Amino acid sequence: MTTAKRTEVERVIGWVDERTGAAELTRTVLRKVFPDHWSFLLGEIALFAYVVLVATGVFLTFFFTADTRPVTYDGPYAPMRGAEVSAAFDSVMRLSFEVRAGLLMRQVHHWAAVVFIVAIVVHVARVFFTGAFRRPREINWLVGLSILMLGLAAGLTGYSLPDDLLSGTGLRITYSVAMSIPLIGPWLAYLLFGGEFPTTELIGRFYVFHIMLLPALMIGLISVHLLILWLQKHTQFPGGRAREDNVVGRHFWPGQALRSLGLLLLTAAAITLAAGLAQINPVWIYGPFIPSAVSSPAQPDWYLGWLEGALRMGPNWEPTILGVTIPTLFIPGIVLPAILFGGIALWPFIEARLSGDHAEHHLLQQPWEAPGRLALGSAVITVFVILTIAGGNDVLAVLLYVDVEWLTAALRILLFVAPVIVGLLAYRLAVDRRNRAERNDALTESDGDARETPVIEAPR
Repeated sequence: MTTAKRTEVERVIGWVDERTGAAELTRTVLRKVFPDHWSFLLGEIALFAYVVLVATGVFLTFFFTADTRPVTYDGPYAPMRGAEVSAAFDSVMRLSFEVRAGLLMRQVHHWAAVVFIVAIVVHVARVFFTGAFRRPREINWLVGLSILMLGLAAGLTGYSLPDDLLSGTGLRITYSVAMSIPLIGPWLAYLLFGGEFPTTELIGRFYVFHIMLLPALMIGLISVHLLILWLQKHTQFPGGRAREDNVVGRHFWPGQALRSLGLLLLTAAAITLAAGLAQINPVWIYGPFIPSAVSSPAQPDWYLGWLEGALRMGPNWEPTILGVTIPTLFIPGIVLPAILFGGIALWPFIEARLSGDHAEHHLLQQPWEAPGRLALGSAVITVFVILTIAGGNDVLAVLLYVDVEWLTAALRILLFVAPVIVGLLAYRLAVDRRNRAERNDALTESDGDARETPVIEAPR
């Protein structure tokens, strides 16, 4: 009997395995089972959009200058030639008009940020409405929401870097909101902005946040999120062979790996196609930031539009508590977001307390199987939608030929009425759908019993 001679590659693999035990780990990874349902791809889309963000962000850092020193623009964009701009704005203009593929990379980066936030929001909604946050996945729910909030902060710091008139207007609002926090507001604003707005340190500090601090935190949390997911295994929808004590689907290799690779390429292609066809953030139209000017209309990206709407609809009220005056922006800019995100973060624990259900759950629920949760989620989404609409009340007032004051008053009423109506409607529809499903299940079981009844056979 002869032994086949090992190749050099096999010897290297054997050498590594003897010292690390990598073969067993690799075998475990390749045989991991992933549920076969389209909704589980939402998290992967967010991950792949983040990969595109990092790749394009590295490219952009080669050409961006995080400096507010004044320079004279002498580039190819004739309408602005000879204007005094900041070095940051000048570098963005060079990226857009002089660097080969620079404008495409800028737009791919911006569209990837939009897709990243959209995918996370839809993914969080799927997890909420199907009850995937229940024990033992409360920690991963908190981690996922933290990634979303860091994504919002990264978006704010990112579109503020070009130092154009639109981003400067947004930074002025951000500075005012930070200043509105009682007692610590001025100190916090100084820490973030480096002094009274506008400051020469602003772009440099936001650049550090955007390319170092926030990405490091996000990569760490994404790693923790995936590690917990790996240890706890996926949830799955009931039906077929799916039970609480198993996972039904396909192995990571080759099925899931090839599908994920295809989704990565498709996500990158879709973002690139959008960047090539749809213009986004044309800073040359806005012009450089001028402290005495405000662009109109001025709205942030959609994922922060709800916060802009809250500021526009906030009450003109400054109460004094224990000798401390609460600024007008504090309630809509700090308190309301804290209530909304705090309530969402604590919901797994609140639902468990209200329902008395502290058992482990690995099977998901259809949204209508939990009418109360569906009603609450629908109401919260309605709040965010109305606030986002209010963020563009000046534009809507022009389009609808109405006074902006009248439109703002109507939106304030809708903010309290519409969520209640939508929540009650969602609850009613969920109860009806659940009752129909229970009747259908009962009929199915009845038919199954009839088929299992022995049949008497007679001769022909």
